[in-house]
Amino acid sequence: MAELSRLPQPIEEVWEWQYKGACRDKEPEMFFHPDGERGPRRRNRENAAKAVCASCPVIQACRDHALAVQEPYGIWGGLSEDDRLAILSRRGITLVPTAS
Repeated sequence: MAELSRLPQPIEEVWEWQYKGACRDKEPEMFFHPDGERGPRRRNRENAAKAVCASCPVIQACRDHALAVQEPYGIWGGLSEDDRLAILSRRGITLVPTAS
């Protein structure tokens, strides 16, 4: 779960982009891996999710959100968990551990 203190305030304009997401009519399982998923199955699911993101009109807002709140799971803005970790690491951002 994302660290809630980094989430924007509940103001409609801050979250409005989500209504325009290309993922809105897709199954969440396309963007979030099941426990134990690895190898080709995981890569194929991630690539399919990233393809949806590639045509999304709000990809940048989604990506910015995921990086700002350090989303720990799923494909957001065309980025996987590993993609986001690499970007944040390059920016010198230390990740806040998630609660278990």
